[in-house]
Amino acid sequence: MTTTTDQQDTLAMLRDSLARYLDDRHSLPQRLHALAQADSAPPPFWQGLANELGLLGMALPEAQGGLGGGMAAHAAMMETLGGALAAEPYLSTMVIGAGLLQRNPGAQADALLARAVAGQAVIAFAHTEPQGGYDAADVQATLVRDGDGLRLDGRKSVVQAAPWASHFIVSAQSSGDAREEGGLSLVLVPRDAPGVRLRPYATRDGDRAAEIAFDGVRLPMDALLGSEGGALPHIAQALDEATLAVCAEATGVMRRLMRDTLDYVRQRKQFGVPIASFQVLQHRLADMHMALEQAAALTESVAEALGEGDLDANQRARAVSSAKVAVAKACKAVAQGAVQLHGGMGMTEELAVGHYVRRATLIEGLFGPASWHLRRVARLHASAI
Repeated sequence: MTTTTDQQDTLAMLRDSLARYLDDRHSLPQRLHALAQADSAPPPFWQGLANELGLLGMALPEAQGGLGGGMAAHAAMMETLGGALAAEPYLSTMVIGAGLLQRNPGAQADALLARAVAGQAVIAFAHTEPQGGYDAADVQATLVRDGDGLRLDGRKSVVQAAPWASHFIVSAQSSGDAREEGGLSLVLVPRDAPGVRLRPYATRDGDRAAEIAFDGVRLPMDALLGSEGGALPHIAQALDEATLAVCAEATGVMRRLMRDTLDYVRQRKQFGVPIASFQVLQHRLADMHMALEQAAALTESVAEALGEGDLDANQRARAVSSAKVAVAKACKAVAQGAVQLHGGMGMTEELAVGHYVRRATLIEGLFGPASWHLRRVARLHASAI
């Protein structure tokens, strides 16, 4: 649906409430301390987002415990979390996990969705594989019938938020070619299921992920989400929505980088004057600002189009990939400019800018780099002619 004035006001209040909450609790030292404890503690603000602010269900329909904000609410949440560099599993749990659960209703899915909205569960999407690419159908894990249940085997890599997860949504081949409509299935796996082994680690920006092995994991039939072999369209949509969500997060990251860089060049002096007065630096800052604003405007426009729900799968994919290309280019321009204008201080642990640069650099390649999305747009455009 098109964003009305009332909805815009609601999203603005969402941003303000979350930003104030994080400002009070999320200084750089607090972030570093929380991440140092991340393997043995839950996400630092997850319960607060659910219980104190009640924001986890903002995007979901009212019938599912939400406020009906849709993709625009996801974008607002992700941009604000990005601006604070908050390492919370909102992307994996509420954007991907909740999206897949609400499109594949059932007793287990409905119960887990309610727990996620209440902050009582964290979901990780185990989809990417060691030998796989960025295509939604690049899956080799297998799901076969075993007696009166199912057996899952396979390896998943770089599973975001996995060390915090209580449940995994796992993609696997259940019949035929995964690229065909009847090839992929989704299955819900509790973290403590026998045969599940995790190797957690820190990503280069300080977040948490894991490699996961599923060795003969036996599951009941009701662990299957949706119809057997019919998951590919749902996976493709979830990945597109996740890609757009990290575009919104990148907007928050880049705005913070711009703010810190502007503050620095106004204070740093050479030849007795602030370096912000140098024309060459003003041109560089203007280029950074334009790249950021173009990427932000495109991300907002695509989020609104996805919220209206009138794009077919190819149109959605082309729009999301176009936004990701613009965001990846902007991340590179803003991050490199911030480091160069700060000088050597830009990559130190003491300044926040270095931490934001690492996150912006990671986002450039998350869910596919600009080169992959450019090829995707070209392929989809050619098929539409």
